[in-house]
Amino acid sequence: MIKISILYPNNKGSRFDVSYYVETHMPLSIKLLSAQSGFKGVSVEHGVGGAVPGSEPAYIAMCHFHFDSIESFLEAFMPNAKVLQGDMPNYTDIEPIIQFNEILLSH
Repeated sequence: MIKISILYPNNKGSRFDVSYYVETHMPLSIKLLSAQSGFKGVSVEHGVGGAVPGSEPAYIAMCHFHFDSIESFLEAFMPNAKVLQGDMPNYTDIEPIIQFNEILLSH
């Protein structure tokens, strides 16, 4: 299984509307991407602190899509890229970091 991580760095002065992301953008993403049979699930996280108590989180938000393969993710994402990427200015001005991960262990 593959995990696609979309990480939004907690850049000082940047804007990230968590409510819009969770209530509007992610339901749209789930609707569009889950139509592909390789979709296995998604989780969204909001950073609340760093390793040192009271410090800022490294990432303001993270999204992790699970698909059976990179190819199935791309089959789901590419036809919807314009819509999903076009919605980004509605919730952030942060350039996300995107990483594909092979899940080796999950408990």
